[in-house]
Amino acid sequence: MKRYLVTGAAGFIGANVASALLRAGHAVVGVDNINDYYDPQLKRYRLAPLLAEPHFLFIETDLADAGATQALFTDQRFDIVIHLAAQAGVRYSLENPGAYVQSNLVAFQHLIDCCCAHPPEHLVFASSSSVYGNSDHEWLSESDATDRPVSLYAATKKSNEVVAHTVAHLYQLPTTGLRFFTVYGPAGRPDMAYFSFTQAILAGSPIRVFNHGHLERDFTYIDDIVAGVLAVTEAPPTELPTPFRLLNLGNHEPVPLGDFIATLERLLGKEANKQFVEMQPGDVRRTAANIEAARSLVGFSPSTPLAVGLERFVTWYREYYPD
Repeated sequence: MKRYLVTGAAGFIGANVASALLRAGHAVVGVDNINDYYDPQLKRYRLAPLLAEPHFLFIETDLADAGATQALFTDQRFDIVIHLAAQAGVRYSLENPGAYVQSNLVAFQHLIDCCCAHPPEHLVFASSSSVYGNSDHEWLSESDATDRPVSLYAATKKSNEVVAHTVAHLYQLPTTGLRFFTVYGPAGRPDMAYFSFTQAILAGSPIRVFNHGHLERDFTYIDDIVAGVLAVTEAPPTELPTPFRLLNLGNHEPVPLGDFIATLERLLGKEANKQFVEMQPGDVRRTAANIEAARSLVGFSPSTPLAVGLERFVTWYREYYPD
């Protein structure tokens, strides 16, 4: 049994990662500040089954509080740290940039400082496919340039990567950054398109189709992401002089937005009222993950088709929102 710290444990990816670690026989300390970026009740819902587990400890705290973060690492011992806490969302970064500075920069630095003072075997942290910006490459690879982010959210994730690389080099701290590609599934984030579209279609409300539908996303089902995260944690980088790597975790199957909406309409048995609008600021036209690095390193092989993953989400949604 190893002892894991999972930050963002009430979040979509964090709760699923924590659950998988517990099923694998590990002990997990989960941290989250349960903020109100979206309904805290959904976060409590995700936490509920974890709280029933004997090897799970939940600590409600804000990593942007330096003293609280230091106390966390002083009071506990962690073999592996999986940092998934962050202020998510591209659109919200246009409205409330301060939230991204606090959660994605200040809190990240506090966590990094504590990992230097109390080194784990491996620090794994969440980055994002958004760091690639509006790349003209057909497939996005870890070696591609990422110095032109088009949103503050992407800029903070790029900053995390640079800071983590520097710390890994200076302190020989094995560190892996994971660039997630549009993660979806049951109990996901309400601000994501698949969630808000489902809500609107069932309510008969219009949905805004950005860039007149000329977008593609590499939708990646949550179970595939969790499998990738767990496999990566067990393979810390050993490269010298800098034990650091970045890996894409995506489905490797970009889907046009129109096809995505059509699949959702079929599963819901209802046609969407589509309003075609211009590209939103900060958004990107296409995400498509080259996953060869993760495949060769840990055998990462996503296997959930979009139709199957969306069907599981719709089933959950109808149960969670029975009205």
